[in-house]
Amino acid sequence: MTTAIDTPATAAEKEVSAQGKARAKRGENLTGWTFAAPFAVLFGLFLVVPALYGLYLSFTGETLTGSGSGLVGFANYADALRDPDMWKSLGNTLWFTALSTIPLVVLSLALALLVNLGLPGRWLWRLSFFLPYLLASTVVVMFWSWMYNPTLGLINGVLAKFGAAPVAWLQDPKVAMISVVITTLWWTIGFNFLLYLAALQNIPEQQFEAAAIDGAGKWRQLFSIVIPQLTPTTALIVTLQILASLKVFDQIYMLTNGGPAGKTRSIVQYIYESGFTGYRFGYSSAISYLFFALIVLVSLAQYKLINRRSAA
Repeated sequence: MTTAIDTPATAAEKEVSAQGKARAKRGENLTGWTFAAPFAVLFGLFLVVPALYGLYLSFTGETLTGSGSGLVGFANYADALRDPDMWKSLGNTLWFTALSTIPLVVLSLALALLVNLGLPGRWLWRLSFFLPYLLASTVVVMFWSWMYNPTLGLINGVLAKFGAAPVAWLQDPKVAMISVVITTLWWTIGFNFLLYLAALQNIPEQQFEAAAIDGAGKWRQLFSIVIPQLTPTTALIVTLQILASLKVFDQIYMLTNGGPAGKTRSIVQYIYESGFTGYRFGYSSAISYLFFALIVLVSLAQYKLINRRSAA
């Protein structure tokens, strides 16, 4: 039995090899940082720095005119928690989220199932359902503002054909939020639809063939094969939809400007008005970070719920 003994030449070769690997590793790291640096710089300048500055502003009495009172501690946060308008705006936002999330999930799944059946002109159906999502919010609002017009709008015109009374869709406090939800549904359902359609097309066809051999009908296949395998996609869509609904601003601001009587004003609009109409930058920053904390809590709750279901 022989034992390998490193000669001086062999040891030197190993040392040179190790040094070469270290240089190659440093070169790879340098290359990676070189490509990442432009994004890192822009990310820091346009996201990290403004976020930190906004956090600083939330502890000051800064105003739009620059006549702030310096550091005020947690006074802005205390004022926000006592502000009934802030709570009303938050309630409107939560109500919009509840009204919009369920139909945006259920209807997008229904549309995806219909298209996945193999309807003629499938490409046209996909285009029709997804096309509104590509429109700018201003275009969507102009279109639906005309649709909701109390005297000349298409919707009230159709209602009049059936003898129904006209509805003040954007002026009546009872239906204004519903009108915003309908607009949002028409505008954004295409994204969820495409996610569901992609997930449906990834389900192996053999599973349906085996289920049919066992005597399972279409409804049984839907609830025993399709729905369970779409659970991860549904969890993703619900998470994205809740977060998007909590941040709603564009369509509400342009359709109703938060009216009538503040019934549709969202928390983001209230933050905007507090800063740029009320000139209270510090106060609006405090509300922003309270709202950010709420979004983080909602995200963590959804994450834990999804993990618990996956483990089960």
